[in-house]
Amino acid sequence: MKILKERVIVLTSYERTSLFRFLSLYLISIFVLLSIIGYLFFENNRTSMTAATKFEMMYQARMLSSNIAMKAMGNKESNFNERAFLKALNHCRFDVGYYDKDEFSLYTEIPEVERFDNDFFMDKMNCYAVIEDKNEHLGVRFIVLKENELAGALQKLRSKIIQYLVLSFLFMGVVGYFLGKLFLSPVRQQIESLDKFISDTTHELNTPISAILMTIQSLKGIEPKKMQRLKASAKRLSMMYGSLTYRLEGGVEPSEELCLAAIIEERIEFFKELIESKKLKIIVDVEPTQITMPKRSIYRLLDNLISNAIKYSNIKDEISITLKNRILKIKDTGIGIDKKIQEDIFRRYYRANDERGGFGIGLNIVFTICKKYNIKLKLNSKKEEGSTFILTFPKHKKS
Repeated sequence: MKILKERVIVLTSYERTSLFRFLSLYLISIFVLLSIIGYLFFENNRTSMTAATKFEMMYQARMLSSNIAMKAMGNKESNFNERAFLKALNHCRFDVGYYDKDEFSLYTEIPEVERFDNDFFMDKMNCYAVIEDKNEHLGVRFIVLKENELAGALQKLRSKIIQYLVLSFLFMGVVGYFLGKLFLSPVRQQIESLDKFISDTTHELNTPISAILMTIQSLKGIEPKKMQRLKASAKRLSMMYGSLTYRLEGGVEPSEELCLAAIIEERIEFFKELIESKKLKIIVDVEPTQITMPKRSIYRLLDNLISNAIKYSNIKDEISITLKNRILKIKDTGIGIDKKIQEDIFRRYYRANDERGGFGIGLNIVFTICKKYNIKLKLNSKKEEGSTFILTFPKHKKS
């Protein structure tokens, strides 16, 4: 038997799910944290930049007011042009406007000013500074300054912060991914150790199981009930051995054209002694259905589902197997499966019921085969009422 040894850590679907959940929670936490940090950093810089702009604008406005007052007090020109003077007065980087007591423009570089009742405000992404000269030198009551660059500077700052946050988020995501794999590594090592133990165990079981099956065929003169019990136990051992070796063997199986209905009837016959030992009623309603799969895989698929139905059925229960329109249903009236653990039963080594034995790999094999060959797998189950496994096979493509 060829054993597939994993030298590289290859995550199973459940390990990938666990890693995805860990990364999701980790990345959401990082995103929230980075967003808060970015927001606080931006707000702090915005406040600082706004305060600095306000200080500069108020300073420049007062300087202009002082110049106007000095000119008004020292002006002796009879034909003095106030508008020309105000136009030539501005030497700062801000747009400026001069208004009289009725808020009428004497000279302005600002298209429109909405208000004069606040010394500093922002409107439409622009900053405005307003000072009032109650002495109205040269008729100027209000001096208004408008700043156009702060909004652009804040936008650049916002873009830069977002860029750094995205880079930090990606970096932390990569770190989180490797941390997650690092945390899963011991679990993977334990699973590999368990696989190796099972591999060694099944290797040792092969010879005695074969000997038991051959010996049973040659036995004579034994009570029918004892022979039936012996055959059922031997077939159960053979079934368990087949599941273990299927899980651990490597290699690619060739697919072939198969009649699913015929294989179902064949596998039911294989489990005849187990069925009779529990006095189960079997209802079979199957129609001829062609599939393309490796024979060993469909055997393992059906064997695990049928043996599960037998195992978890009570004495004199009923099992129905139907195959219609490429939909296979295997239904039992046994102990059923609690809803809260139904997603877990397909995990490797998970056992929903310790009382009825098993290694916890049968349904994992079923899940793996269904996923590999695009078979839709669905479970309907209710505690104490039984379970129904529903398999929908893909459309048959003739080779």
